[in-house]
Amino acid sequence: MRKVMGLIMVVVFVNGFVSKFADGFEYFNLTELPFEAFYGISAASAAAYSNPLLVGLTLVQGAASRGAVCLDGTPPGYHLHRGYGSGGNSWLIQLEGGGWCNTRRNCIYRKTTRRGSSNHMEKVLPFTGILSNKAEENPDFFNWNRVKVRYCDGASFAGDSKDKAAQLQFRGQRIWEAVIEDLMSKGMRNAKQALLSGCSAGGLASILHCDEFRYKFPRTTKVKCLSDAGLFLDAVDVSGGRTLRNFFGGVVSLQGVQKNLPRTCTNHRDPTSCFFPENLIANVKTPLFILNAAYDSWQVQASLAPPSADPRGYWRDCKLNHARCSSSQIQFLQGFRNHMLNAIRGFSMSRQNGLFINSCFAHCQTERQDTWFADDSPLIGNKGIALAVGDWYFDRSGIRAIDCPYPCDKTCHNLVFR
Repeated sequence: MRKVMGLIMVVVFVNGFVSKFADGFEYFNLTELPFEAFYGISAASAAAYSNPLLVGLTLVQGAASRGAVCLDGTPPGYHLHRGYGSGGNSWLIQLEGGGWCNTRRNCIYRKTTRRGSSNHMEKVLPFTGILSNKAEENPDFFNWNRVKVRYCDGASFAGDSKDKAAQLQFRGQRIWEAVIEDLMSKGMRNAKQALLSGCSAGGLASILHCDEFRYKFPRTTKVKCLSDAGLFLDAVDVSGGRTLRNFFGGVVSLQGVQKNLPRTCTNHRDPTSCFFPENLIANVKTPLFILNAAYDSWQVQASLAPPSADPRGYWRDCKLNHARCSSSQIQFLQGFRNHMLNAIRGFSMSRQNGLFINSCFAHCQTERQDTWFADDSPLIGNKGIALAVGDWYFDRSGIRAIDCPYPCDKTCHNLVFR
């Protein structure tokens, strides 16, 4: 990751290979940018990336006996770093992102990767950003019990089905329940404070499971949820179609997601619509914070201008580097931002909820140190992301921060792909 005039140069890797984004398939198997994709990081973040806390993988014992398994039938897992002192009875659960699979073919491929099998998961992960154990990198949550829940079902921890012929298990909902139960047995049931968070596909999962999470605890426990880059929109793509809606429809039907979607939505909408956060957030009872880039780089690439919607490549340069966008393309992207602002209008009326919508070309800003809390982190007004989330969680102030439109924000860490 090389920061040059507000830009972060990124090479995107999918399971160790540079993605060519040939048909959009790779997009939907990667909704967060892994650490190995970055190079040449900024000085403000160099220390965190060069010497991060490494936390080992724990597999959930007994999960298989209740059918709580990854796509390939292996047990699910998480990484736990214990809290101490004032944070000893506080818990942060971070749900991993990583796309979805919507067809038998895609899921068969996925089960040969860390996104579908614990056999392929990294045995240790770096904890940075909101997971960091250093007060100077993570001022409000550094000494909490911090957990990274691995994602290996391909439906944002929401499916419950199987494909016997293809030897595929779609057990995201059971994984969610088994992991939470395991963590409860390790002390989380005594939590005084808890925060359910997630990035991208995990950000969607944090919305889907927010109220479920709250109901696991006594009323006296302070419970809130945070969705980072999880506000996926049912938006029209550059060809006039609905690429993401079609994709989500496959995920929901293939993986048996419908039965686990909130009835407050499915009582009056179709199941695919109820997999879109814009149709869910108004009915979440638990306090929820939405952190999202107004020009979400993943949605621009995979939902708005995928190759299938742009066969002549008119959008190719623009979506890889926003500085190359034409005025008409920027106008189209402003329409996407307007859609996002309309989607959160009702949600923002509630005092218990929080918002940080910055006008950046970015995706997932809590797990990376440079965007979460560093000397040059993104700001809205004079407040960065970590302090905004902390002020909201601890009720120090209400946070409903919405940036002015591009190109006004000079603090962004924009992702530029090559």
